[in-house]
Amino acid sequence: MTTTHASAGLHHVTAISGPARRNLDFYTRILGLRLVKKTVNFDDPGTYHLYYGDADGAPGTILTFFPWEHVAPGRVGVGQTEETAFRVPEGSIGYWTHRLVAAGIPFEAPAKVFGETVLPFRDPDGMRLALVGVAGAEADPAWTGSDVPAEHAVRGFHGVTLMLRQAAPTARVLTEVFGWAETGREGALIRYAGAAGLGAHVTLREVGDFLPGRSGGGSVHHIAFRAADDAGQAEMAERAGALGLQVTEQRDRNYFRSVYFREPGGVLFEIATDAPGFAADEPAEALGEALKLPGFLEPHRAEIERVLPALA
Repeated sequence: MTTTHASAGLHHVTAISGPARRNLDFYTRILGLRLVKKTVNFDDPGTYHLYYGDADGAPGTILTFFPWEHVAPGRVGVGQTEETAFRVPEGSIGYWTHRLVAAGIPFEAPAKVFGETVLPFRDPDGMRLALVGVAGAEADPAWTGSDVPAEHAVRGFHGVTLMLRQAAPTARVLTEVFGWAETGREGALIRYAGAAGLGAHVTLREVGDFLPGRSGGGSVHHIAFRAADDAGQAEMAERAGALGLQVTEQRDRNYFRSVYFREPGGVLFEIATDAPGFAADEPAEALGEALKLPGFLEPHRAEIERVLPALA
């Protein structure tokens, strides 16, 4: 199917975590990501919404969390994102293996998947993550504000793996709504790709009649695909509607504009615009330093700050 507007890659992935301070420590200190935005869940302003990414908070690098102090653990299963993978330089897997060992982070032995070395591990809430050694990734920009040497630093997302009862209905969304193409099959895995360098892979794992997932700590809430602008988003939303999917109205998230729909396999998909970006309300050099609130919550800042847990 010919598409005027396609999604180049993932925009962000949003997940659920336990205590905010533990989450911040893991993603900034252990993984070396930049905290690019410290705000709140617009629908639940007593809860942080923390955004991690590269130096600029570029689309395709952003992992976000709703941290709830006493959240019950989730369970990976059908209808969920099974794994979220980051790109690192091809020669950095050894460095990261040693770093995870030193930090006491549980991980699995590196393995080849679609010809690339993958190092699976888990965060403190049990969220399934992986580092993928990508040839040429060392040429991409890296955040240098952590103690991870620049030559080994994370370079945005590689992609996500979705666990599904059937792959075909979700594959149709990837190809017909987002304009992605199948690039390979390996066992129960089918991989699709967009055109971006970052976050350009979605892998479908077809598992048949397996346990459904349960949302909670360590679960991915939704994945967001990039739209270059509002027109591109509207066109992709229209194509999703033509497949019988129920798409929300556009919602302003301050740093991007979003529409949402649940794809046939049960995973919540978002289409997010690249603009205006994370420097919309604070200088690029100061990203993540101050608590930023949308205009409608600003009058309640003092009350919100009293409720939010301390991050330091």
